[in-house]
Amino acid sequence: MILIADSGSTKCDWALYDGSGFTTHSTQGFNPMFHTEQMVVDGLHNNLDLASKAHQVEHIYYYGSGCQTAELNSVIEQALKIVFSQAQVDVDHDLTAAIRATAGHQPGISCILGTGSNLAYFDGQEIQTKTSGLGYILGDEGSGTYFGKKIVADYLYGQLPTELHKEIEHKFKLTKTVAIQNVYMRPNANVYLASFMKVVSNYSDLDYVQNMVLEGLLRFIDVHVRRFDECQSVPVHFVGSIAYYFQGILAQACEKRGIELGKVVKKPIDSLVAYHENLINQA
Repeated sequence: MILIADSGSTKCDWALYDGSGFTTHSTQGFNPMFHTEQMVVDGLHNNLDLASKAHQVEHIYYYGSGCQTAELNSVIEQALKIVFSQAQVDVDHDLTAAIRATAGHQPGISCILGTGSNLAYFDGQEIQTKTSGLGYILGDEGSGTYFGKKIVADYLYGQLPTELHKEIEHKFKLTKTVAIQNVYMRPNANVYLASFMKVVSNYSDLDYVQNMVLEGLLRFIDVHVRRFDECQSVPVHFVGSIAYYFQGILAQACEKRGIELGKVVKKPIDSLVAYHENLINQA
């Protein structure tokens, strides 16, 4: 069996190939910047169906958020080897998954806008990056966490539109104490902050939301995309929930900055399955 994984900080999508086809599974997301080896092992064991087949898996192709150095990758690799003891494990960056899911073999810029944000340029042969992400405190412009910080602050300052304020009050029971505990005192603050965008996406017609998302996407383009001179000559692709659910505003932001909007993909896993299925068929 072959197992393919595409993981963000919030959710991880898995596809298991048994020789005849793929079945899909999901677990919590893993990011070695925030999760320990044991936390990854525990999270995998929570999916009983996937864990029950662990001894049959021979090869794992894992693409994950935060997997950008050998040291960080080893956190994921060692955890996978504990659960899938018979498997050869390959850990790669989620940017590789984004490129394979959008640009394919053609030149292009592929961006991730989910819980966090990142991007890379693919010249048709090699992946090029400018800087590593600064994380949700200093960076992650245009991400769910980036917007979540503003939503929480504006809620506590009483600056949200009435209907959005009431919805968040109902869904999250948000108070200053709750916010402080989840952001400053508990793990996975980035995931907590990004979770507010599930509610906000239902209010995308509000001027407040339109303006906030447009500002954040323009900020992402200005700070990151435009650092690549090639952004004026190749399509700029996007993967992730923020890009997918706000793709109308994303199209506006790209038009304002004169860049060609390429593919917008919610989850790369389907394209990764096709990519690896092609490799399997060629073997």
